[in-house]
Amino acid sequence: MSPTPEEIVRTAAHWIGRGIRLDTRTLAAEVGISRSTLFRRVGNREDLMGDALWYMADRTMAAAIRDWAAAHGDAVRDPAGELRCLAVMRQYREAIAGNEGFRRLLDDEPTLAIRVLTDPHGRVQPRVMAAHIELLRRDVDDGGFVPAVSLDSLCYAIVRLGEAFLYSDVLASRAPDLAAASTLLAALVEGRVPAHEQQLL
Repeated sequence: MSPTPEEIVRTAAHWIGRGIRLDTRTLAAEVGISRSTLFRRVGNREDLMGDALWYMADRTMAAAIRDWAAAHGDAVRDPAGELRCLAVMRQYREAIAGNEGFRRLLDDEPTLAIRVLTDPHGRVQPRVMAAHIELLRRDVDDGGFVPAVSLDSLCYAIVRLGEAFLYSDVLASRAPDLAAASTLLAALVEGRVPAHEQQLL
Protein backbone atom coordinates (compact mmCIF):
# COMPACT_ATOMS: atom_id res chain seq x y z
CA MET A 1 0.00 0.00 0.00
CA SER A 2 1.30 3.44 -0.92
CA PRO A 3 2.21 5.54 2.14
CA THR A 4 0.14 8.55 3.16
CA PRO A 5 1.76 11.96 3.68
CA GLU A 6 1.40 11.41 7.43
CA GLU A 7 3.27 8.11 7.22
CA ILE A 8 6.06 9.71 5.19
CA VAL A 9 6.39 12.52 7.74
CA ARG A 10 6.43 10.01 10.60
CA THR A 11 9.20 8.04 8.91
CA ALA A 12 11.21 11.23 8.38
CA ALA A 13 10.75 12.15 12.05
CA HIS A 14 12.02 8.74 13.11
CA TRP A 15 15.07 9.23 10.89
CA ILE A 16 15.84 12.59 12.46
CA GLY A 17 15.32 11.16 15.94
CA ARG A 18 17.87 8.43 15.19
CA GLY A 19 20.37 10.93 13.79
CA ILE A 20 20.00 9.79 10.17
CA ARG A 21 20.46 12.48 7.51
CA LEU A 22 17.18 13.21 5.74
CA ASP A 23 17.96 12.14 2.17
CA THR A 24 14.79 12.26 0.08
CA ARG A 25 15.94 9.69 -2.48
CA THR A 26 16.76 7.11 0.19
CA LEU A 27 13.63 7.92 2.17
CA ALA A 28 11.43 7.53 -0.91
CA ALA A 29 12.97 4.13 -1.56
CA GLU A 30 12.38 3.06 2.04
CA VAL A 31 8.67 3.94 1.94
CA GLY A 32 8.27 2.38 -1.52
CA ILE A 33 7.60 5.38 -3.76
CA SER A 34 9.53 7.41 -6.29
CA ARG A 35 11.24 10.63 -5.31
CA SER A 36 8.86 12.64 -7.52
CA THR A 37 5.86 11.05 -5.78
CA LEU A 38 7.39 11.90 -2.41
CA PHE A 39 7.74 15.54 -3.50
CA ARG A 40 4.12 15.64 -4.65
CA ARG A 41 2.90 14.31 -1.32
CA VAL A 42 5.04 16.15 1.21
CA GLY A 43 6.91 18.87 -0.68
CA ASN A 44 10.64 19.36 -0.94
CA ARG A 45 13.27 18.32 1.61
CA GLU A 46 12.90 21.52 3.64
CA ASP A 47 9.12 21.14 3.76
CA LEU A 48 9.44 17.52 4.87
CA MET A 49 12.01 18.42 7.50
CA GLY A 50 9.69 21.09 8.87
CA ASP A 51 6.74 18.72 9.11
CA ALA A 52 8.93 16.03 10.69
CA LEU A 53 10.32 18.45 13.28
CA TRP A 54 6.80 19.62 14.12
CA TYR A 55 5.71 15.97 14.46
CA MET A 56 8.52 15.49 16.98
CA ALA A 57 7.69 18.72 18.82
CA ASP A 58 3.98 17.92 18.98
CA ARG A 59 4.59 14.45 20.41
CA THR A 60 7.07 15.88 22.91
CA MET A 61 4.58 18.50 24.10
CA ALA A 62 1.78 15.91 24.35
CA ALA A 63 4.02 13.65 26.45
CA ALA A 64 4.80 16.51 28.84
CA ILE A 65 1.08 17.29 29.20
CA ARG A 66 0.31 13.63 29.92
CA ASP A 67 3.08 13.47 32.52
CA TRP A 68 1.65 16.50 34.33
CA ALA A 69 -1.85 14.98 34.31
CA ALA A 70 -0.50 11.67 35.65
CA ALA A 71 1.34 13.43 38.47
CA HIS A 72 -1.05 16.28 39.33
CA GLY A 73 -4.38 15.61 37.64
CA ASP A 74 -6.22 18.84 36.77
CA ALA A 75 -4.22 20.98 39.23
CA VAL A 76 -2.96 24.27 37.82
CA ARG A 77 0.08 24.29 40.12
CA ASP A 78 2.22 21.55 41.62
CA PRO A 79 2.95 21.34 45.37
CA ALA A 80 6.04 23.55 44.90
CA GLY A 81 3.91 26.23 43.24
CA GLU A 82 5.09 25.78 39.67
CA LEU A 83 2.44 26.69 37.12
CA ARG A 84 1.28 23.83 34.89
CA CYS A 85 2.13 25.55 31.60
CA LEU A 86 5.62 26.42 32.83
CA ALA A 87 6.29 22.86 33.98
CA VAL A 88 5.10 21.46 30.65
CA MET A 89 7.21 23.94 28.69
CA ARG A 90 10.25 23.14 30.84
CA GLN A 91 9.89 19.40 30.25
CA TYR A 92 9.31 20.07 26.54
CA ARG A 93 12.54 22.07 26.21
CA GLU A 94 14.54 19.53 28.21
CA ALA A 95 13.30 16.66 26.05
CA ILE A 96 14.14 18.47 22.83
CA ALA A 97 17.57 19.50 24.09
CA GLY A 98 18.24 15.91 25.14
CA ASN A 99 17.25 14.35 21.81
CA GLU A 100 20.55 13.21 20.28
CA GLY A 101 19.17 12.99 16.75
CA PHE A 102 17.85 16.53 16.94
CA ARG A 103 21.15 17.83 18.29
CA ARG A 104 22.97 16.03 15.48
CA LEU A 105 20.77 17.78 12.93
CA LEU A 106 21.71 21.12 14.48
CA ASP A 107 25.39 20.14 14.41
CA ASP A 108 25.38 18.81 10.85
CA GLU A 109 23.08 21.32 9.16
CA PRO A 110 22.86 24.32 11.49
CA THR A 111 21.87 26.95 8.93
CA LEU A 112 19.10 24.87 7.40
CA ALA A 113 17.85 23.56 10.74
CA ILE A 114 17.60 27.02 12.31
CA ARG A 115 15.86 28.39 9.21
CA VAL A 116 13.30 25.58 9.27
CA LEU A 117 12.76 25.82 13.02
CA THR A 118 12.44 29.59 13.34
CA ASP A 119 10.80 30.71 10.07
CA PRO A 120 7.69 32.67 11.19
CA HIS A 121 5.91 31.53 8.01
CA GLY A 122 7.31 28.00 8.03
CA ARG A 123 6.01 24.64 9.17
CA VAL A 124 7.35 24.64 12.72
CA GLN A 125 7.27 27.97 14.53
CA PRO A 126 3.61 28.93 13.80
CA ARG A 127 2.47 25.52 15.07
CA VAL A 128 4.72 25.74 18.12
CA MET A 129 3.30 29.21 18.79
CA ALA A 130 -0.29 27.93 18.53
CA ALA A 131 0.49 25.03 20.88
CA HIS A 132 1.94 27.42 23.47
CA ILE A 133 -1.06 29.73 23.21
CA GLU A 134 -3.39 26.81 23.88
CA LEU A 135 -1.22 25.68 26.79
CA LEU A 136 -1.33 29.10 28.45
CA ARG A 137 -5.01 29.66 27.63
CA ARG A 138 -5.90 26.51 29.57
CA ASP A 139 -4.14 27.83 32.68
CA VAL A 140 -5.75 31.25 32.31
CA ASP A 141 -9.20 29.67 31.93
CA ASP A 142 -8.58 27.48 35.00
CA GLY A 143 -7.56 30.46 37.11
CA GLY A 144 -3.84 29.80 37.18
CA PHE A 145 -2.73 33.32 36.31
CA VAL A 146 -3.79 36.57 34.67
CA PRO A 147 -1.52 37.58 31.78
CA ALA A 148 -0.29 41.18 31.68
CA VAL A 149 -0.42 41.21 27.87
CA SER A 150 -2.35 39.30 25.22
CA LEU A 151 -1.64 35.58 24.97
CA ASP A 152 -0.45 36.10 21.40
CA SER A 153 2.17 38.61 22.54
CA LEU A 154 3.14 36.58 25.58
CA CYS A 155 3.57 33.38 23.58
CA TYR A 156 5.58 35.18 20.91
CA ALA A 157 8.00 36.29 23.61
CA ILE A 158 8.04 32.83 25.23
CA VAL A 159 8.73 30.96 22.00
CA ARG A 160 11.38 33.39 20.77
CA LEU A 161 13.15 33.46 24.14
CA GLY A 162 12.94 29.68 24.35
CA GLU A 163 14.51 29.41 20.90
CA ALA A 164 17.30 31.79 21.88
CA PHE A 165 18.28 29.54 24.78
CA LEU A 166 17.51 26.16 23.20
CA TYR A 167 19.54 26.90 20.05
CA SER A 168 22.10 29.22 21.67
CA ASP A 169 25.01 26.97 20.71
CA VAL A 170 24.15 27.57 17.05
CA LEU A 171 22.84 31.15 17.27
CA ALA A 172 25.38 32.62 19.68
CA SER A 173 28.14 30.02 20.17
CA ARG A 174 27.22 29.50 23.81
CA ALA A 175 26.01 26.41 25.64
CA PRO A 176 22.23 26.19 26.14
CA ASP A 177 21.24 27.20 29.68
CA LEU A 178 17.80 25.67 30.16
CA ALA A 179 17.64 26.53 33.86
CA ALA A 180 18.10 30.23 33.07
CA ALA A 181 15.48 29.94 30.34
CA SER A 182 12.97 28.47 32.80
CA THR A 183 13.60 31.26 35.30
CA LEU A 184 13.21 34.00 32.70
CA LEU A 185 10.08 32.44 31.20
CA ALA A 186 8.51 32.11 34.64
CA ALA A 187 9.18 35.80 35.23
CA LEU A 188 7.59 36.63 31.86
CA VAL A 189 4.46 34.61 32.56
CA GLU A 190 3.95 35.45 36.23
CA GLY A 191 5.42 38.95 36.31
CA ARG A 192 7.79 37.86 39.10
CA VAL A 193 10.34 35.16 39.81
CA PRO A 194 8.61 32.30 41.67
CA ALA A 195 10.22 31.36 45.00
CA HIS A 196 11.31 27.95 43.75
CA GLU A 197 13.23 29.62 40.89
CA GLN A 198 14.98 32.35 42.86
CA GLN A 199 17.99 30.21 43.71
CA LEU A 200 18.83 30.10 39.97
CA LEU A 201 19.46 33.85 39.81
